[in-house]
Amino acid sequence: MSQGVPVPQHEQRQITDEQFHDATLIWNYHQMGHEQRPCSAAIGLGSHDLGVATTAVDLYRAGLFPVLVFSGGNSPTTRARFPRGEAVHYREHALNLGVPDEAILVEPKAANTGQNITFSRELLAEAGIAVESLLLISKPYMERRSYATCRKLWPEVEVVCASEPLELDDYIKSIGDEKLVVDMLVGDLQRVIEYPKLGFAVEQEVPGDVYDAYERLLGAGFDSRLIST
Repeated sequence: MSQGVPVPQHEQRQITDEQFHDATLIWNYHQMGHEQRPCSAAIGLGSHDLGVATTAVDLYRAGLFPVLVFSGGNSPTTRARFPRGEAVHYREHALNLGVPDEAILVEPKAANTGQNITFSRELLAEAGIAVESLLLISKPYMERRSYATCRKLWPEVEVVCASEPLELDDYIKSIGDEKLVVDMLVGDLQRVIEYPKLGFAVEQEVPGDVYDAYERLLGAGFDSRLIST
């Protein structure tokens, strides 16, 4: 190839075009496609992704909620990046971007999505904030699982999901590891499928083409983020 001619994106990938297509099906399924609208409060779900906090700031500035809970302690995958805890670092990021301190509540103990919802609900109640509708802000591929979890644990509240507006290619670039991203997509879909059986979430219909893509990626070894069932 001549110098100065960019390599097409599909040639730069370490995964095959077919695997990228399957991952894209799952990526799109994980996103709920909710129309953003004003809600009583928001929860920014802690993770390795600081984009959750940035997106929360953008939505706060847009006037979509008056109070924001950042929820999350530490996990093996976030301890190095956020040594003081996910929620604490999210809060610091939001403050640096101009969100007033009085608009932020911190829930620093949650270790999973169920605890994110449960502990944040308790914190909002303690603060005297009535919640009729809730904006859940998560990683892009975690929208559906967070929605299903909240519908199970807080069924009386109306749930709207949001995440950083990224395509799969852009998210892969932000993480820098194609295999890891696909592993995470597959792992979250496994949780969407299995968690209702464990009482952790409401059931979500999985379209046939999405499930077939999931099976192909599992067979190809994208399995580092699976739970034991």
